[in-house]
Amino acid sequence: MAKTSSESLDPGSTIGILGGGQLGRMTATAASRLGYIVHIYSPDEDAPAKQVSSIYTTASYDDVDKLSSFAQSVDVVTFEFENIPIESLLAIQNSVLIRPGYRALEVAQDRLIEKRFMSSLGIRTTDFWPVLSIDELESALVSLNGNGVFKSARFGYDGKNQIRVSTGDPVGPVWGKMGVDAGILERWVDYLMEISVIVARSSDGEVVVYDPVQNHHENYMLSSTLVPAPINLELVSQSCEIARQIAEALNLVGVLAVEMFVTEENELLVNEIAPRPHNSGHWTIDACACSQFEQLVRAVCGVPLGTARRHSNAKMHNLIGDEIEQWEQLLREPGAIVHLYGKSEARRGRKMGHVTRLMPL
Repeated sequence: MAKTSSESLDPGSTIGILGGGQLGRMTATAASRLGYIVHIYSPDEDAPAKQVSSIYTTASYDDVDKLSSFAQSVDVVTFEFENIPIESLLAIQNSVLIRPGYRALEVAQDRLIEKRFMSSLGIRTTDFWPVLSIDELESALVSLNGNGVFKSARFGYDGKNQIRVSTGDPVGPVWGKMGVDAGILERWVDYLMEISVIVARSSDGEVVVYDPVQNHHENYMLSSTLVPAPINLELVSQSCEIARQIAEALNLVGVLAVEMFVTEENELLVNEIAPRPHNSGHWTIDACACSQFEQLVRAVCGVPLGTARRHSNAKMHNLIGDEIEQWEQLLREPGAIVHLYGKSEARRGRKMGHVTRLMPL
């Protein structure tokens, strides 16, 4: 391993990434540009990040021996998605520095913990009710007195494990369809738009915040992102401050995405957070001097953060499922910047790549 100082990791040091998806792939690419080596740890044989990394380990997240060897081979560890088992971090936390760390992962993994954390900070969310049994679901639906969404407390993303519900719905089929022991009922929000903010924070407390973006979803999956979000300056300031507040409260060292609803009353409600690079920040690769992925590398390695200033407006569109078949047509389109993730099979609902189109400021 490369010689390092107590404050930062020199180029040539090795970054370990738990997870091997497209976020790990783009992080590894950013790390390589700065001279860092990347070691990917993933149970997936054909993980996209392995295609662009120097070293990889194929093993389950509960393989303590493989995790130990992985930790001893790297200088710092981060993760590229928040469903990494907490136990995996606990198994290696005494062997290697982990950033952003246990607390950020713990909060983001569980919607109940996440909502209560926001409440403790005085940050508004939609109304919610913990649901740990079918009887609690029945009681929560009565309290809801309207429309809502019943979600699993854990392991839900891209619309998975969530069901639209209303007061008076029969609870048996709803509970059975979820198939989980812990859930959360959230009041439905009639929002004008969803926005998100990406924030990066270093070990010495330096914070940089990217401009808020507007997100458009189809079938609960992010379809496109527009920057800048069409919101007034007051909401821009408020949303950036919320993201900063959350990052500081988590003592985050890394990158955090904060998704928020803009209500019809022009108020902000935090929906959820992700303590890693986020789909709604992919535009930063092409519209900023320093992308969200490079910011993560800089933060976990303890070197100065880059600017979050953008040189262009942008619209990012996800290529989901068989949309990947447009790749050749997109390559012919003047100005289209195409990113393909190297996934071998296009399945319905699977993110295969994205395309970014830049526009003048």
